[in-house]
Amino acid sequence: MWPLAQDLIKESAVVSLDQIRAAIKLLATRHRVIAEGAGGASVAAALAGKAKGVTVCVVSGGNIDLDKFWELIR
Repeated sequence: MWPLAQDLIKESAVVSLDQIRAAIKLLATRHRVIAEGAGGASVAAALAGKAKGVTVCVVSGGNIDLDKFWELIR
């Protein structure tokens, strides 16, 4: 997907896997929302201060494997 999206996404909005993992954990522990990696990415960018102005985070979660989810939030 990255080759298709890289021209549309500013590099300043790119977050690390660790930032996504932390966002997924935050969503689960504080908000009781199960998010997949893509769903946690927008929250990670907002938490990292990479989102400017009014920010809306789309959080999706239906595609995460529960074993992987538990591994990420431990």
